[in-house]
Amino acid sequence: MTSTADASYPSPSSPSASSSNYRALKEELESLTTEAFRPELADIDQLATLDLVRLMNAEDTTVPAAVAERLPEIAAAIDALAARMARGGRLVYAGAGTAGRLGVLDASECPPTFNTDPAQVTGVIAGGPEAMVTSVEGAEDSRELAAGDLDALGITALDTVVGVSASGRTPYAIGAVEHARARGALTIGLSCNAHSALAAAADHGIEVVVGPELLTGSTRLKAGTAQKLVLNMLSTITMIRLGKTYGNLMVDVRASNEKLRARSRRIVALATGAADEEIEAALAATDGETKDAILVVLGGVDGPTAARLLAENDGHLRAALATALA
Repeated sequence: MTSTADASYPSPSSPSASSSNYRALKEELESLTTEAFRPELADIDQLATLDLVRLMNAEDTTVPAAVAERLPEIAAAIDALAARMARGGRLVYAGAGTAGRLGVLDASECPPTFNTDPAQVTGVIAGGPEAMVTSVEGAEDSRELAAGDLDALGITALDTVVGVSASGRTPYAIGAVEHARARGALTIGLSCNAHSALAAAADHGIEVVVGPELLTGSTRLKAGTAQKLVLNMLSTITMIRLGKTYGNLMVDVRASNEKLRARSRRIVALATGAADEEIEAALAATDGETKDAILVVLGGVDGPTAARLLAENDGHLRAALATALA
């Protein structure tokens, strides 16, 4: 799909329209906290490397506090998201540039961590897969491109779409949220500026205001870190709510390589305290499924019974164990 100019901006076909558009965009950017210039940092290129490292580290330490101010909004969004996913919905991230890449990254880590279907948590980025490694000029300026990318996924009212944009003004992210909301989907808008258009367009607006960047306008820095922290919360805590963990153990981990197979055995050991031989027997009886193996050991059931109990309890190990021991 090719990018098209966003309808809310003047056409660049005439010099006057282009000039008008530039002035409007310049004024908009100058009003954003994430784009603010910091005169006190104007000479950082003359600092010693150790001083620069200390300065950047000090900047980064302010991010968790900014996230902490938005915890009630984040928790409310997670509860709404988890409720949709419990009914079979999907989680879809949508963004451009760094924000889009962070969404795709978070989505890509869910299958190996939580054994989700790749389609259950996914991400779309302005410009498509190519934009993960290189800039696709103009793609972020198109609401229509976002709508088309979501239509390709067949967004429904069960799904949740998270628009991610540091500025909170990116047309692609706003367009994704607006289009998803028109389809009845739950929408979340994550930005790093207050009173953003993205947050206003979403059911749940999360605005983590981290302040101006060390390098003016380089939102891959503090804003990117803040977005990564919030996306971690959205996906991880949703998966906890969906029964993908047992305590703080990743019991739905997909053992697809030697490291993960070793981790699976360790998880069963930590959850059950069983000896190696019993763990191996339980994993053999459950085709290597970590959660099932734990239920076999703790519940005293066979592999097929463990699978059935987990299915009857929507994958929640504690509930299935309670049933087995009843």
